[in-house]
Amino acid sequence: MNILMIAPEPFFEPRGTPFSEYFRIRALSALGHRVDLVTYPFGEDRAIPGLRIFRSWRPPGIRAVKTGPSGAKLVLDLFLFLKVLGRMFTGRYDLVHSHEEGNIMGVVFQKLTRTPHLYDMHSSLVQQMDNFQFTRSRLVVRFFRAVERISLRNAASVIVICRALYDHAAAVTEASKLTLIENFLDDRPACTDEGRVRRLRKSFGAGDRTIVMYTGTLETYQGMPLLIDSMERLDDSYCLVLVGGTPRQVEDLRRLLAVRGLEGRVVLLGRQAAADIPVYLRAADVLVSPRTLGTNIPLKVYSYLASGVPLVATDLPTHTQTISTEIAVLARPEPDAFAAGIARAAGAAGKEIAARALDFCRRNYAPERYQELVAAALAKAAAGSPQRAG
Repeated sequence: MNILMIAPEPFFEPRGTPFSEYFRIRALSALGHRVDLVTYPFGEDRAIPGLRIFRSWRPPGIRAVKTGPSGAKLVLDLFLFLKVLGRMFTGRYDLVHSHEEGNIMGVVFQKLTRTPHLYDMHSSLVQQMDNFQFTRSRLVVRFFRAVERISLRNAASVIVICRALYDHAAAVTEASKLTLIENFLDDRPACTDEGRVRRLRKSFGAGDRTIVMYTGTLETYQGMPLLIDSMERLDDSYCLVLVGGTPRQVEDLRRLLAVRGLEGRVVLLGRQAAADIPVYLRAADVLVSPRTLGTNIPLKVYSYLASGVPLVATDLPTHTQTISTEIAVLARPEPDAFAAGIARAAGAAGKEIAARALDFCRRNYAPERYQELVAAALAKAAAGSPQRAG
C-alpha cells in the first residue's frame, strides 16, 4: 500500500506517541508498505525503507511543542492540515493512517476521497483535556467528545493501545473494527556492556546507595509529586535518578528539591539519547512508574519490564490492565505504600520479579507478533466500509 500517515507530533522525539509512530512505521516497512509521513516541523529524521517525511511550515514564535494539548498545537495543527491537503491532491494513496487528533484530518480525507481511514487511537482526546488540565470549558470538551465519536464511527479500522481504550472505543463503534496493539517494539540492542553500566552508575555520584530510576516526561500526571513524597519516606541509602524532562521542568524540580531538602539524594539528568536508555535502565536497582492519572499504560513500562530490573508501579488501571504482581511490585498511590514498594523491589523479591518480567516480555512482545497485529489492522481497513456518523 501507499499510506499517508498523519502525525501531529514532533517526529522523531523520544517520548510516547512519537515512539508509537516510529514502531508503526517500522512494522509497515517490514510488511512492504510505503509511508508518506506528514508531521510537525520539529524532530529528527529517521531513515526507514519506504518512508518519506513531509514537514509542515513552522509558524513564527513556535520553536518546540510540549506533550499534551496546548495553544501551540492548535496553531501547528492548522498548518499540518494544510500540508495534508497538499499531499492529498498531489499523491495517490490507498490508506490514510492518522494518529491522535490527526483523526480529524483523517475523517476529512476519507470523506473527500473515499480512501479508507485507519485511526490510531493512543488516548482519548477528552481524557487528555483532563490529564493536562487544558480547559474547563464544557463546550470544548463536548466538541472533542463529538469529534472522537465521529472519528471512531467513520474509521474503517481502529488501533487501540490498551484494554481501557479498547473498552472505551467498543462503546462507540463496532468491536470488529478494533485491533489492540500494545506499544512495545523495542528495537534497541540489549545492554551487555557491564563496564559501561558501572561507569554510568559511578557518574551518578550515588556511591553504594540503591539507585531508584524514572525515565520519561516530568508532567504532573506521571506522578512526580508522589515519587518525591515517597523519597522522603526512604532513608539516605536510596538515591533517585530522573532521566527526562524539558530544561524548564528540570529547573523547577531542582528548586522544589532544594526546598524539600532532597537535592543531595536526587540526580536530575534531563533528556538523554533514546539509544542510551537501555544502559540507563540497567544502571538502576529499581525502576518506577508512579503515574497517578489516566488509563493508558505508560509506554516506558514495557522497556522497564524488558530490562531485567525490578519495576514498582502504582496499583491503578493505567498499569494493572497489563501487568500483575507476578512481574512487578504494585503499590497504592500513596507515599508510604509506594516507598514500601521500592524497598521491597530492592530486596531479594525484586530479583525474582524482574526475572519473571523479562520472560513475560520474551513470550508476549516478539517483533513478529507486532507485525502480525499491524497487518490485521490494515486488512480491516482495506476490507471495511467506513460507517457514516449519525
